[in-house]
Amino acid sequence: MSPLAHAQEAYILGAGDKISIKVFGQEDLSIESFLGNSGSVNYPFLGDVKVAGLSIKQVELFITQGLKGDYLINPNVYVQVIEYRPFYIHGEVKKPGGYPYHPGMTINQAVALAGGLTDRADTDKISLYKEADKKLKQHASLQHNVNAGDTITIEQRFF
Repeated sequence: MSPLAHAQEAYILGAGDKISIKVFGQEDLSIESFLGNSGSVNYPFLGDVKVAGLSIKQVELFITQGLKGDYLINPNVYVQVIEYRPFYIHGEVKKPGGYPYHPGMTINQAVALAGGLTDRADTDKISLYKEADKKLKQHASLQHNVNAGDTITIEQRFF
């Protein structure tokens, strides 16, 4: 499996993602939904389904099991992220702010989206705050992976 395919497979859904759920041959069961703070989608026959905190494969399995038997004999469910929630970068970059996440992204690629480093950026002082625990500061390098919802801070160097 390629690193990009693995990153997509391991991706955990969260508030801010937009997903598509399709059931082969059942157009009336196809939906697109933006995940709000509740992290749930309202799905036909199943009602509110909490998908935040789950992987795409887990959502596919959950919906397949929910539809199997009572509604369909052997449903073929496909879930896809249409739009990822953003990551955030600030500090010594030319255009700090929130940017769209892409699976497999590194801090170096995030810096490129933010217009590059300023002249005063210290690449030895990069901090990464994971979405799951914003209070935990991790030392990072330009090669570290970024996930959706993460925050990157690049400090200023002193001459």
